Amino acid sequence: MDGRTFKDYELNDNILKALKGLGYEQLTEVQRRVIPLALDKHDLIVRSQTGSGKTAAYGIPICEMVDWLENKPQVLILTPTRELAVQVKEDITNIGRLKRIKAIALFGKQPFSIQKNELKQKNHVVVGTPGRIFDHIERGTLSLTQIKCLVIDEADEMLNMGFIDQVTSIIRQLREDRMTILCSATFPEAIKDLSARFMKNPIDIEMKATGIMADKIEHFQYRVEEEEKLSLLVKVTITYNPDSCIIFCQTKDRVDDVFQKLRRLNYPCNKIHGGMEQEDRLDVMKDFKRSKFRYLVATDVAARGIDIDNISLIINYDIPIRKENYIHRTGRTGRAGLEGKAITFVTSKQEYYMKNIMEYISYDIHLQKAPTDEEIVNCRAAFETKRIEEPVFKSPKNEQLNKTIMTLYINGGKKKKLRATNFVGVISNLEGVTAEDIGIIRIYDTHTYIDILNNKGPRVLMALKNITICGRKLKVSEDKKGQL
Repeated sequence: MDGRTFKDYELNDNILKALKGLGYEQLTEVQRRVIPLALDKHDLIVRSQTGSGKTAAYGIPICEMVDWLENKPQVLILTPTRELAVQVKEDITNIGRLKRIKAIALFGKQPFSIQKNELKQKNHVVVGTPGRIFDHIERGTLSLTQIKCLVIDEADEMLNMGFIDQVTSIIRQLREDRMTILCSATFPEAIKDLSARFMKNPIDIEMKATGIMADKIEHFQYRVEEEEKLSLLVKVTITYNPDSCIIFCQTKDRVDDVFQKLRRLNYPCNKIHGGMEQEDRLDVMKDFKRSKFRYLVATDVAARGIDIDNISLIINYDIPIRKENYIHRTGRTGRAGLEGKAITFVTSKQEYYMKNIMEYISYDIHLQKAPTDEEIVNCRAAFETKRIEEPVFKSPKNEQLNKTIMTLYINGGKKKKLRATNFVGVISNLEGVTAEDIGIIRIYDTHTYIDILNNKGPRVLMALKNITICGRKLKVSEDKKGQL
């Protein structure tokens, strides 16, 4: 390690202030290697496991290079899943919030018209799944003329989900003088071909696979027949008694089944899979991040959008058929220097899959015996105590950052012909307030959200209640949700 900190890079003061508010103190190895090269606008191939700090590694330089005055999108980030798109959008927004960088997430199962209207506003960074991004390009609702940076995040999963053709079609429509960053946990031939065709002398940054077999993660396997899996699951959760646990299943039907059985056993649990409504999926993820429940039953879709540091146990209720998914599932634990455990249930017919996984990760996963009756008896009291106790809600990671920001809700928008310049003009003329105190402005048809920075929110809120904007008296209140 070279001992550098974020302050050692030539970063905007507002980005440094945001990083401090988000609790970013020491750089991870991937950040130390990626940030200076990205700031110099090199094309990069980043081979790094989940949980390594990869999003901030490219997110910080992106926020630095964005020109706030430009209204059209300057950065395009492609992700394989909706959950990851939302997560990346939130990370970019947090890092760039004090610089007033606006990011938008575009994905399927959300009304196209809503996204179309959002794209008409100032947006600096667009994050989305290939299918929906391609739709917007085809319909002419997403401008690519100012895109100077493309990020392809989790490119190997793009390939596995059949998105490579769409990704290729999108790339062909971008300007050739852009910077491209390709991130992938693994590097199959199709991804090598993609980089060879569309990247300019890329610098290859390969991190050691500490994310797979980190010292902080213990890996075990249990042999069990199909009909005994639920019984073993109960025994394992009693003996390990995790604070936070993800139980991975192969299909959405299996997720539904396991979730219902655990709920009947009064486990504090919830579920997530691709068959659920998008709003419900996002709500589940938000609640899990805040520790409102301990056990999340999930398909692999959840492995690509969970950025939580305190998941102590991963259980592969169904062994991953694709060996690469073992990496992505188990990478949810052992993050941020914390310890974690990864357990896989293996039936007699699935020993071949476990052998493939161990060969792939070059690691011998220890075979564990099922907990004994005596162990269950000794552990049950502690398990029951934790099961019924009220959860301690975890604060969002941007809580400290948000302390200096107040988001205002105004009951007027596009239908009243209100524009960002109208709000900026009125607010910046208030005593003790300047344009630098005005953050991101989001204008919708009937309402508007405005971030007020630097602890000036209460002052602006009181003043706006007594003045008119464009000749209209509008209702103004604090938005407690803190819209991102």
